[in-house]
Order: sequence, then structure tokens, then C-alpha cells
Amino acid sequence: MALALSLGRRGQGITWPNPAVGCVVVQGGCIVGRGWTAPGGRPHAETQALAQAGEAARGADVYVTLEPCAHHGQTPPCAQALIDAGVGRVVVAVVDSDARVAGRGIEMLRAAGIAVHVGVCEAEARRDHAGFFTRVGQGRPALTLKLAQSFDGRIATASGESQWITGPGARRMVHAMRARHDAVMVGAGTARVDNPSLTVRDLGIARQPARVVVSRRLDIPLTCQLAQTAGEVPVILCHGADAPPALVEAWGGMGATTLTCRSEGRHLDLSDVMAQLGQHGLTRVFSEGGSAMAASLLQADLVDDLVGFTAGLTIGAEGLPGLGALGLGRLAQAPRFDLAQVRAVGPDVMHHWRRAR
Repeated sequence: MALALSLGRRGQGITWPNPAVGCVVVQGGCIVGRGWTAPGGRPHAETQALAQAGEAARGADVYVTLEPCAHHGQTPPCAQALIDAGVGRVVVAVVDSDARVAGRGIEMLRAAGIAVHVGVCEAEARRDHAGFFTRVGQGRPALTLKLAQSFDGRIATASGESQWITGPGARRMVHAMRARHDAVMVGAGTARVDNPSLTVRDLGIARQPARVVVSRRLDIPLTCQLAQTAGEVPVILCHGADAPPALVEAWGGMGATTLTCRSEGRHLDLSDVMAQLGQHGLTRVFSEGGSAMAASLLQADLVDDLVGFTAGLTIGAEGLPGLGALGLGRLAQAPRFDLAQVRAVGPDVMHHWRRAR
């Protein structure tokens, strides 16, 4: 199952709206088939692993990280494919929460006389499929908030200089994190000031994550990198109903997808933004800025994973803080996360925190 999980992770960021599943077929103690969800979500992992195994799949043990699907979509059910292949046993890491499956795949297998074991490496599988489960259960993608800061929590000097607070190792790791998410998201301020491309670079990645910009009035220059490359790498703009129609049309003409979201005063309702992204099919979003956006996401209780990169330099109180105002009066109101990992990355420290249980 550990191998199946590692195979499934190869599809993270490129299979949405489908989950990134891994599958291993074992016959007589030997691996005869391996598969993972293909880019775009099809073929499914089981289909690919069975095709590789061929006749060796008959009577074999199959390890799969998510319950095999039981419904007819664009492809037949994977549970039926396993039955047709004549496998002897199926080991499932975690049950699918999609109402179209939700135990039906397991029932189909058992009804066909196939032994099924559920719950092997379940905690790891739940983490790997967190985006899929969050979209199914809450109607939104799972969200990772990344902050790269000085030791004293600053992301730029008073003059706005920010390149580079962290070293090349940390930046390379951030690019790898982008690649494992369906989309990279920033606010309008970051898009205007930094003019980012938000692409994965120097890792040999062919399929890029979508780029999401949250901007109520779409006040982003049409000459920016995101606009100029919208026809090559997907751009999704979350805007308010009061955005100028001419700008909505102009962005659409450049290849961007525009999503109208609910407003709360002068800002967009980020809960609705995330719901709209979920309806669009996104399962995993990586938010990179800026400080106001980060604070708003935390206030709205939308952050599932918090990843910090801390550099060994100090900027001082006059620098730009990594988080905007949260308006907290008591410590009990502060968002808390559970520590998942700490590691050195060159001269910097990466610390990963997960939503508190």
C-alpha cells in the first residue's frame, strides 16, 4: 500500500476534478501491475494497473488507495473492471465519500466473491486525498497557505523589497509544492505589485497548475504576465458582480476563465470564492499571498495546511508583516494548527502545520 500511495502522489495537481489514486497488482509475491490516475483524471489507476498486469491479474491481490468507483461516468466502473479481471483480493486504503460510490464499490466486489480489506494506511490515504474529500464534503478545494518570512515575520522591507528573503532551496521546494496542487492563488495586490507568472519552473514540469487571482474589480493590468500567458497556462479570475463588464470580456478574450463571486462590502467573500473554485473542479489550492489575503483566509477558517519558510534574517517592525490584521482580542480566538513537520532547507527552516483536530 505504501507503493500505491507513492504512485498516487504522482498525479497530485494534474488529475482534478478526480482524485489522484494509486494502484498495485501483486501475483505470487511479485508486482505485476502498477498504475496511477492519468492527467485530466482518466484513465483511472485500477484500469492502468490491470492493463499492465494482463492475465497475471487473475487471482491477484490488488492494493488501491481509494475505494474503486462503482458508477458509470465517462468510463465504466473500476469495481467492475476488477471483477472482470478475476482478481482474488482487493485491499482498500479508504472508502470513497462520493455519494455515487460510498461503499458501493466494495459491495460490488464482495458480491462477486472477491475478498476486500479496508483501512490499510487509512490516515495517509486521507491526507493524500484530502482535497477530493474536502470538495465532496464541503464543496470547496482543500487550501494550503504558504508564507515565506524573515525570522521576525516580515515579507518585505519598508520600501517593498522582498527578493529574496529565503534561499534558492526554499524557492525550489515552493515550486515543487505548486506542482502538487491544482492551482496557485494570489490576491490582486500581489498580482499588481509583483507581476508574478505563478508557474512551476526548473523542475521539468510539463502540465502547469492553474493560476487564480482574487480581484473584486479586476483592477489588474492587462499587460501583466498572467494576462499575456492566459492562453497558454490557465488563469481563473474570481471577481465581484460589480467588475467592469469590459474588463471581464477583455480577460475572457485573452483566454482567462472568469468566476463571479459574492462580495462582502469592499472585498469578496472568500468562502464563496472557494465554493466557486470547487464547482469549477479544483480540489487542491496553494495560496501564496499577500498578507491581506492570508489574514482573510485564516479569518474565514479556510486554511487546511499552513506552510512557513523562515529565513535567518531580521527586518524590523517597519517591514511589511506576513499577515494582515486579524482583529483578535484574546489568544483563544487565534487560529491554531498542529505541527506536522519541521526541516532545514539550505539556510532556511520549513515548518508545516495542519488544521487542528
